[in-house]
Amino acid sequence: MIRRRTTFALAATLALPGLARAQPAFPDRNPRYIVPFPPGGLTDIMARLLAQKLSEIWGKAVVIDNRAGGNALIGADLAAKAAPDGHTLLAITLTHAVNATLFPNAPYDFRRDFAVLSLLGSLPLVVVVNAERSPARSLQDLMQLARTRALNGGSSGNGSPPHLGLELFRRAARAGDNIVHVPYRGGAPSVTDLAAGNLDLMVSNLPECLAQIRGGRLRPLAITSAERHPLVPEVPTVRELGTPELEITNWTAVLTQAAVPAPLLQRLERDVQAAIHDPETTRRGREAGFQVLGWDAARSTQFVRAETDRWATLVTEAQIKPDA
Repeated sequence: MIRRRTTFALAATLALPGLARAQPAFPDRNPRYIVPFPPGGLTDIMARLLAQKLSEIWGKAVVIDNRAGGNALIGADLAAKAAPDGHTLLAITLTHAVNATLFPNAPYDFRRDFAVLSLLGSLPLVVVVNAERSPARSLQDLMQLARTRALNGGSSGNGSPPHLGLELFRRAARAGDNIVHVPYRGGAPSVTDLAAGNLDLMVSNLPECLAQIRGGRLRPLAITSAERHPLVPEVPTVRELGTPELEITNWTAVLTQAAVPAPLLQRLERDVQAAIHDPETTRRGREAGFQVLGWDAARSTQFVRAETDRWATLVTEAQIKPDA
């Protein structure tokens, strides 16, 4: 009996390394964090802050992979088709929630193929006009102006957050066809044209126009978040001004594939939470203009689904189409 028990114990002991090999430690190679935008943009900044801390937590360098193009579809498709082993993360923004309606034949299913790990942070937009040429000194002035004559409003492209903000402004002002949308390929050229006097207004991402505001070339009339922003504390919110229907924030979240095993999804969520709530990560995110959130997966998923539904309605009603 003693010999038989010893044999069983030895067999069990020898089997343990095999069990360990069946469930390798995570990560077993450098994870990839796909950012479907060019380097240096707002989403890229937050992704790099998170990646730096995750690299420390995991002991493996998280590699940022910028895959710009296709209205952010290229990078998202690459992530959707990667092996669901937890080694691929995807940075998304409001753009992806809009794309779910804007591109009904996308090569992936945004709602089905991805799992939201955390809503990392949000940024407000700001209603701005040319400081020298525009007669509008307030949001109400601009709305009144929009009801009386045609105004050219710029954006960073069809379906972009600034385009959605412009559509919300058109509706709030009851301006009808007086607001003419002028899409650009990016936020920087549109802001530059507004500062040069070639546009009448924008509902711009705050960080993209902050330098022009501080330089006195653009006049901010309203911030589109629920609360005032510390970078422009003097600018009133649209809610303060009696137009809460103008509220819109651009946001960024981190995703992975929905097919990743549940225990690993929980591990990823836990580690992302630890990384984004690290004091240094939070501080640097705020310095970049973000309201750092770091919500858990359940709350983040609910938010992203609600945003996808909200903007589906606007895209459909306003007949917004992709860039040609």
